[in-house]
Amino acid sequence: SENYVVITEKEIFHKYNNNYKFKSKFKIGTKIRDINKLNIGDYVVHHLHGIGRYVGIKTLPKNGLRKDYLMIEYAGNDRLYIPVEKMEFIHKYSSSDGVNPRLNKLGSVEWQKTKLRVKKRVENIAEDLLKLYAEREKTKGIKFEEDTKDQYVFESDFPYELTKDQEKVIMEVKMDMEKQSPMDRLLCGDVGFGKTEVAFRAIFKAIMSGYQAALLCPTTILSNQHFQNACERFHNFGVEIAILNRFITGNKLKQTLEGLKTGRIDFVIGTHKLLGKDIEFKNLGLLVVDEEQRFGVKHKEKIKTYKNNIDVLTLSATPIPRTLQMSMSGLRSLSLIETPPINRYPVQTYVLASNNSVIKDAIYKELSRNGQVFLLYNYVDSIEKKAKEIQELIPSARVIYAHGRMSKVELENVMIAFTNHEYDVLICTTIIETGIDIQNVNTLIILDADHFGLSQLYQIRGRVGRSDKIAYAYLMYDKRKILSEIATKRLKVIKDFTELGSGFAIAMRDLSIRGAGDILGSEQAGFIDSVGVEMFMAMLNEEVARLKGEKVIEKDKLKETSFIDVETTIEDQFIEDNDLKIQLHRKINEIDSYEKLIQIKEEIEDRFGKVSESLLIYMHEEWFEKLAEQLHIDMIRQTKNSIEITLPTTLTSQIDGQKLFLDVSHLSRMFRFRMRGKHLVIILDIVKLEKHFIYYLISLLQIIEKSKKELI
Repeated sequence: SENYVVITEKEIFHKYNNNYKFKSKFKIGTKIRDINKLNIGDYVVHHLHGIGRYVGIKTLPKNGLRKDYLMIEYAGNDRLYIPVEKMEFIHKYSSSDGVNPRLNKLGSVEWQKTKLRVKKRVENIAEDLLKLYAEREKTKGIKFEEDTKDQYVFESDFPYELTKDQEKVIMEVKMDMEKQSPMDRLLCGDVGFGKTEVAFRAIFKAIMSGYQAALLCPTTILSNQHFQNACERFHNFGVEIAILNRFITGNKLKQTLEGLKTGRIDFVIGTHKLLGKDIEFKNLGLLVVDEEQRFGVKHKEKIKTYKNNIDVLTLSATPIPRTLQMSMSGLRSLSLIETPPINRYPVQTYVLASNNSVIKDAIYKELSRNGQVFLLYNYVDSIEKKAKEIQELIPSARVIYAHGRMSKVELENVMIAFTNHEYDVLICTTIIETGIDIQNVNTLIILDADHFGLSQLYQIRGRVGRSDKIAYAYLMYDKRKILSEIATKRLKVIKDFTELGSGFAIAMRDLSIRGAGDILGSEQAGFIDSVGVEMFMAMLNEEVARLKGEKVIEKDKLKETSFIDVETTIEDQFIEDNDLKIQLHRKINEIDSYEKLIQIKEEIEDRFGKVSESLLIYMHEEWFEKLAEQLHIDMIRQTKNSIEITLPTTLTSQIDGQKLFLDVSHLSRMFRFRMRGKHLVIILDIVKLEKHFIYYLISLLQIIEKSKKELI
């Protein structure tokens, strides 16, 4: 009834064409390729037959049909042919560094004994895991309030559309915060994929519930960047924000410490200084840890004490293997953001011996497009000398250097000057690893790259390629040096994983390269090496699920062959590369619904062209297999003329037989019914249908499923 007029900023500032601000900065990207890509010669683990060596894909005829098989070599030159539609039986073998497994002999009891030994160990670990999990669930933490009006306003103030991944992760975090037990969640996503916005929303929720929040960063530069972003994001909401790092001293430090103690400060961002003995919060409710792997053992122990009664959210592009392992085993909750920003290109990565000619060409190439260069040289004592060398190598370039031993003023002046493009090349130490965001830098040269860990290399490479330009990374090693096997593996992995969103994959491969170590502190390496990391973790997860009372499908009882024979070969004319063929077979193996089938069909056609009729039938066969498993149908017999499906007695008792008969007869007159004892047998004559019988079988199972639901 009252006459209100609403005036927006568009009317006030006359910004009528400001719609671009609200367009998504992101697009729905494809997820990373299989992290365990099979190469010929790789060791693999078959759940039923043990450790063998992958030797390639072979197409063989079976009952007049051409089918693709994975060929695995075992001890004594034995060979096993695994149908591609049963690829879930094998894992790529990975273990501790330097461990080369012994091949098993097909048909021997050796593998069963090994599995039994590991299973007993896994049972003990699973019990301990569940005890730890139960203790954590019993612990009383903070139950934050549900979203307030202010929360909705704060979230609507974000100038970009959220990606589906972000929306999902935000919901997961909020659900954790609204529970009584303390949150311990790991959020994994690449640089620039939107982790900070997720953290800010969680922080705002904590503050609206009357608690303080803290954001812990590994470096001073990163803490400054987070502080600037937070001030901008929270400025409309009266949130008191402070920063704590080595540059905050004197009276300012005293005021900040007092503000945390009295509760005047709502949100503090800082380095390891936040973990100091002199820090006292009035009512800390949420701790966000950015890049936990960058903190030392003592700092991690302090973080662990916080987890007992407050909520903790850990952000990382590449979590350390132990952290990742805790998440994979269910001790910590895991969230993934895998959607890349729009117009972002993978960084072109090269691994080569140190070469001044390449360095010179790479810098000149970047300068020619008005870009800038990071050259990482991690030796403070001789960094000035290296800067002079580069200056002599490229006289026209403006070269400057920076390292962590510089004073606050020196370092800030150098970084500001470089950011303002007063210099072209920055010779630096690993101070650029986190927090440096300069979009004009799109060439990175790392000297002695073999000295760095895998996750660290990935983080450093993330400093370039942050704009719509193609970026280049040159990982160089001393040409006089023979690289260790570990260094070679690391450099190869970082070169292989150039795709956007590879951070999680990098961490998984790091888990394999370093060896999984153990979860609970006792030595498990021998057990893991005997079956490989992937299978050990799969066995552990199955045992945990079993102890929780969840239904577990035992692989030992699964069929090694498909119910129905159809052609499963992918012709060379369609895809020639065997790696791509395996990827495609894995994709098809994922089909468990009509929606999934259409999604994968569209993806294949987008990448490789129109799918053939035989490939489409193969995709439907995979869907049929999943439908049969869901209905617990395991007796299907195929002959030249017919297919017999025997329904289990439990299923027969759950359906309306008369209605089923009418519906199936309406579908096709090719179906016949017969009782075999208490079992209902449905027979489909397939001679006239030729290879299209699979479509009728899927419709049959859908009718059975519908009839079962209607009766219930």
